[in-house]
Amino acid sequence: MRFALRLDIINHQDINVLAFHNDWDTNYIINIYSDSNQTALQALRKSMTNIGKTIVLTGDFNIRDSDWDSNFRHHSSHTDNLITIADSLGLKLSPPSNPGPTRFVDNQRDTNSVIDLVFLLLNNTGFGR
Repeated sequence: MRFALRLDIINHQDINVLAFHNDWDTNYIINIYSDSNQTALQALRKSMTNIGKTIVLTGDFNIRDSDWDSNFRHHSSHTDNLITIADSLGLKLSPPSNPGPTRFVDNQRDTNSVIDLVFLLLNNTGFGR
């Protein structure tokens, strides 16, 4: 296998696109940090047509939502954007093997939350099972 960081696909400080080649097949892993303004998600959405077969989209999406955090009772409009991106790449949210918070606060005003997510390719190749 050969791995390469693909800045030519997306050149953004908060997005890493890693390609790996196995024979003639190229797959992509995308790691993202999205700030509170969701600038990385916006950049990813604009560049999606340049991305090939993505098998993993993961990172700190900074989106609190009741869809993945049972302690949070609201739906975020940013969730719809993230799910649209994942769907267009053929990815589905992977349920955690150890459910619980992924961000732990250091003050008593805020609560721990789930903001780190993994989306996987679900197909017949064995990924996402």
